[in-house]
Amino acid sequence: MGNRSKGWGIAAAACVGLWLVQNGSEQVTPPVPSAAQAFAAGPSVHTDAAADPLPPSAPVRLRIPETDVDTPMMPLGLASDGSLAVPPAGNRNMAGWYEGGAAPGAKGTAIVAGHVDNAEGPAVFYTLGALKKGHRIEVDRQDGRTAVFTVDAVEVYENKDFPDRKVYDEANRAEIRVITCGGGFSKKNGYQGNVVAFGHLIGVRPSAR
Repeated sequence: MGNRSKGWGIAAAACVGLWLVQNGSEQVTPPVPSAAQAFAAGPSVHTDAAADPLPPSAPVRLRIPETDVDTPMMPLGLASDGSLAVPPAGNRNMAGWYEGGAAPGAKGTAIVAGHVDNAEGPAVFYTLGALKKGHRIEVDRQDGRTAVFTVDAVEVYENKDFPDRKVYDEANRAEIRVITCGGGFSKKNGYQGNVVAFGHLIGVRPSAR
Protein backbone atom coordinates (compact mmCIF):
# COMPACT_ATOMS: atom_id res chain seq x y z
CA MET A 1 0.00 0.00 0.00
CA GLY A 2 3.01 2.27 -0.34
CA ASN A 3 2.91 5.37 1.84
CA ARG A 4 -0.64 4.50 2.82
CA SER A 5 0.70 1.62 4.89
CA LYS A 6 1.39 4.00 7.77
CA GLY A 7 -2.16 5.32 7.79
CA TRP A 8 -3.73 3.28 10.54
CA GLY A 9 -0.88 3.97 12.95
CA ILE A 10 -1.66 7.68 12.67
CA ALA A 11 -5.39 7.13 13.01
CA ALA A 12 -5.00 4.84 16.00
CA ALA A 13 -3.29 7.55 18.01
CA ALA A 14 -6.59 9.44 18.07
CA CYS A 15 -8.43 6.54 19.77
CA VAL A 16 -8.40 7.89 23.30
CA GLY A 17 -10.85 5.50 24.97
CA LEU A 18 -13.53 7.99 25.97
CA TRP A 19 -15.54 5.37 27.82
CA LEU A 20 -12.58 4.39 30.00
CA VAL A 21 -11.73 8.03 30.71
CA GLN A 22 -15.30 8.82 31.75
CA ASN A 23 -15.53 5.74 33.95
CA GLY A 24 -12.22 6.61 35.61
CA SER A 25 -11.24 2.94 35.65
CA GLU A 26 -8.61 0.85 33.95
CA GLN A 27 -10.25 -2.37 35.14
CA VAL A 28 -12.60 -2.46 32.15
CA THR A 29 -9.95 -2.41 29.44
CA PRO A 30 -10.63 -4.73 26.48
CA PRO A 31 -9.09 -8.21 26.20
CA VAL A 32 -5.44 -8.41 25.19
CA PRO A 33 -4.32 -11.38 23.07
CA SER A 34 -2.12 -13.86 24.89
CA ALA A 35 1.35 -14.78 23.68
CA ALA A 36 -0.05 -18.15 22.59
CA GLN A 37 -2.02 -16.42 19.83
CA ALA A 38 1.03 -14.75 18.26
CA PHE A 39 2.76 -16.06 15.15
CA ALA A 40 5.89 -16.79 17.17
CA ALA A 41 4.02 -19.28 19.37
CA GLY A 42 3.52 -21.69 16.47
CA PRO A 43 0.52 -22.79 14.45
CA SER A 44 -1.75 -24.33 17.14
CA VAL A 45 -4.95 -25.08 15.16
CA HIS A 46 -3.78 -22.96 12.24
CA THR A 47 -4.03 -24.36 8.72
CA ASP A 48 -2.13 -23.32 5.60
CA ALA A 49 -4.92 -24.68 3.39
CA ALA A 50 -6.47 -21.80 1.48
CA ALA A 51 -9.45 -21.31 -0.83
CA ASP A 52 -9.00 -19.74 -4.24
CA PRO A 53 -9.53 -15.96 -4.19
CA LEU A 54 -12.85 -14.58 -5.37
CA PRO A 55 -13.41 -11.75 -7.85
CA PRO A 56 -13.60 -8.35 -6.11
CA SER A 57 -16.96 -7.52 -4.52
CA ALA A 58 -17.71 -5.03 -1.77
CA PRO A 59 -18.40 -6.43 1.72
CA VAL A 60 -21.73 -5.69 3.38
CA ARG A 61 -21.54 -7.50 6.73
CA LEU A 62 -18.93 -9.11 9.00
CA ARG A 63 -19.44 -11.74 11.68
CA ILE A 64 -17.12 -13.31 14.24
CA PRO A 65 -19.26 -16.11 15.74
CA GLU A 66 -16.96 -16.87 18.69
CA THR A 67 -17.25 -13.33 20.06
CA ASP A 68 -20.81 -12.55 18.89
CA VAL A 69 -19.71 -9.81 16.50
CA ASP A 70 -22.30 -9.13 13.79
CA THR A 71 -21.80 -5.78 12.10
CA PRO A 72 -22.65 -3.97 8.89
CA MET A 73 -19.73 -2.62 6.90
CA MET A 74 -19.00 0.68 5.22
CA PRO A 75 -16.22 1.74 2.82
CA LEU A 76 -13.32 3.73 4.26
CA GLY A 77 -10.99 6.09 2.47
CA LEU A 78 -8.10 8.20 3.65
CA ALA A 79 -8.31 11.24 5.90
CA SER A 80 -6.79 14.57 4.89
CA ASP A 81 -3.51 13.67 6.63
CA GLY A 82 -3.20 10.43 4.67
CA SER A 83 -4.30 8.24 7.55
CA LEU A 84 -7.00 5.60 7.25
CA ALA A 85 -10.41 7.07 7.98
CA VAL A 86 -12.49 5.30 10.62
CA PRO A 87 -16.24 4.63 10.97
CA PRO A 88 -18.32 7.30 12.75
CA ALA A 89 -17.56 7.23 16.48
CA GLY A 90 -21.25 7.56 17.34
CA ASN A 91 -22.11 4.17 15.82
CA ARG A 92 -20.72 1.46 18.08
CA ASN A 93 -21.71 -1.41 15.77
CA MET A 94 -20.07 -0.43 12.52
CA ALA A 95 -16.93 -1.75 10.86
CA GLY A 96 -15.24 -0.39 7.77
CA TRP A 97 -12.99 -1.72 5.03
CA TYR A 98 -10.35 0.17 3.11
CA GLU A 99 -11.88 0.41 -0.36
CA GLY A 100 -8.57 1.46 -1.89
CA GLY A 101 -7.21 -2.03 -1.19
CA ALA A 102 -8.40 -5.58 -1.69
CA ALA A 103 -12.01 -6.47 -1.01
CA PRO A 104 -12.42 -9.25 1.57
CA GLY A 105 -12.23 -12.57 -0.26
CA ALA A 106 -10.36 -11.18 -3.26
CA LYS A 107 -6.65 -11.70 -3.82
CA GLY A 108 -4.58 -9.45 -1.61
CA THR A 109 -4.75 -8.05 1.91
CA ALA A 110 -8.17 -6.73 2.93
CA ILE A 111 -8.01 -4.14 5.72
CA VAL A 112 -10.94 -3.92 8.14
CA ALA A 113 -11.07 -1.40 10.99
CA GLY A 114 -13.48 -0.52 13.78
CA HIS A 115 -13.62 1.18 17.14
CA VAL A 116 -12.88 -0.60 20.41
CA ASP A 117 -15.15 1.76 22.35
CA ASN A 118 -16.74 5.18 22.29
CA ALA A 119 -18.17 7.53 24.90
CA GLU A 120 -21.15 5.20 25.44
CA GLY A 121 -19.28 1.95 26.03
CA PRO A 122 -17.67 -1.00 24.22
CA ALA A 123 -17.81 -0.87 20.43
CA VAL A 124 -17.73 -3.41 17.62
CA PHE A 125 -14.18 -4.74 18.09
CA TYR A 126 -13.96 -4.50 21.87
CA THR A 127 -13.49 -8.30 22.03
CA LEU A 128 -11.00 -8.58 19.15
CA GLY A 129 -8.17 -9.41 21.55
CA ALA A 130 -10.12 -12.46 22.76
CA LEU A 131 -9.91 -14.18 19.36
CA LYS A 132 -7.85 -17.33 19.06
CA LYS A 133 -6.15 -19.14 16.21
CA GLY A 134 -8.68 -21.14 14.25
CA HIS A 135 -11.63 -18.86 15.04
CA ARG A 136 -13.66 -17.77 12.03
CA ILE A 137 -14.28 -14.39 10.45
CA GLU A 138 -17.17 -14.37 7.97
CA VAL A 139 -17.78 -11.59 5.46
CA ASP A 140 -20.98 -11.32 3.43
CA ARG A 141 -20.37 -9.69 0.04
CA GLN A 142 -22.54 -7.86 -2.47
CA ASP A 143 -22.18 -10.75 -4.92
CA GLY A 144 -24.21 -12.99 -2.61
CA ARG A 145 -21.27 -15.03 -1.35
CA THR A 146 -19.81 -15.27 2.15
CA ALA A 147 -16.03 -15.34 2.44
CA VAL A 148 -14.92 -17.48 5.39
CA PHE A 149 -11.52 -16.74 6.93
CA THR A 150 -9.59 -18.58 9.62
CA VAL A 151 -7.64 -16.59 12.20
CA ASP A 152 -3.90 -17.24 11.83
CA ALA A 153 -2.74 -15.05 14.72
CA VAL A 154 -3.79 -12.18 16.96
CA GLU A 155 -1.09 -9.74 18.01
CA VAL A 156 -0.86 -6.44 19.85
CA TYR A 157 1.62 -3.70 18.95
CA GLU A 158 2.59 -0.46 20.59
CA ASN A 159 2.05 2.52 18.27
CA LYS A 160 5.76 3.26 18.01
CA ASP A 161 6.50 -0.34 16.98
CA PHE A 162 3.59 -0.90 14.60
CA PRO A 163 4.86 -3.26 11.82
CA ASP A 164 3.43 -1.56 8.74
CA ARG A 165 4.82 -4.04 6.24
CA LYS A 166 3.73 -7.12 8.20
CA VAL A 167 0.18 -5.84 8.53
CA TYR A 168 -0.41 -4.08 5.21
CA ASP A 169 1.78 -5.73 2.57
CA GLU A 170 -0.03 -7.37 -0.32
CA ALA A 171 -0.55 -11.15 -0.20
CA ASN A 172 -0.62 -13.71 -3.01
CA ARG A 173 -3.80 -15.25 -1.61
CA ALA A 174 -6.94 -13.77 -0.05
CA GLU A 175 -6.06 -12.49 3.42
CA ILE A 176 -7.70 -10.21 5.97
CA ARG A 177 -6.55 -7.94 8.77
CA VAL A 178 -9.00 -6.76 11.42
CA ILE A 179 -7.63 -3.82 13.39
CA THR A 180 -8.71 -1.85 16.44
CA CYS A 181 -7.14 0.18 19.22
CA GLY A 182 -5.71 -1.68 22.19
CA GLY A 183 -2.63 -2.45 24.18
CA GLY A 184 -1.77 -0.32 27.18
CA PHE A 185 -4.10 2.47 28.23
CA SER A 186 -3.52 5.74 30.03
CA LYS A 187 -6.06 8.41 30.97
CA LYS A 188 -3.80 11.06 29.47
CA ASN A 189 -3.02 9.54 26.10
CA GLY A 190 -5.61 6.79 25.62
CA TYR A 191 -4.74 3.49 23.97
CA GLN A 192 -1.07 2.99 23.32
CA GLY A 193 -1.31 0.54 20.44
CA ASN A 194 -3.36 -1.71 18.19
CA VAL A 195 -4.74 -5.23 18.24
CA VAL A 196 -4.53 -6.94 14.85
CA ALA A 197 -6.18 -10.23 13.86
CA PHE A 198 -4.58 -11.91 10.83
CA GLY A 199 -6.54 -14.39 8.73
CA HIS A 200 -6.74 -16.08 5.34
CA LEU A 201 -9.60 -17.37 3.19
CA ILE A 202 -10.48 -21.03 3.68
CA GLY A 203 -13.96 -21.28 2.19
CA VAL A 204 -16.85 -19.68 0.37
CA ARG A 205 -20.58 -20.27 0.71
CA PRO A 206 -23.77 -18.55 -0.39
CA SER A 207 -24.81 -15.72 1.88
CA ALA A 208 -27.79 -16.41 4.11
CA ARG A 209 -29.34 -13.00 3.51
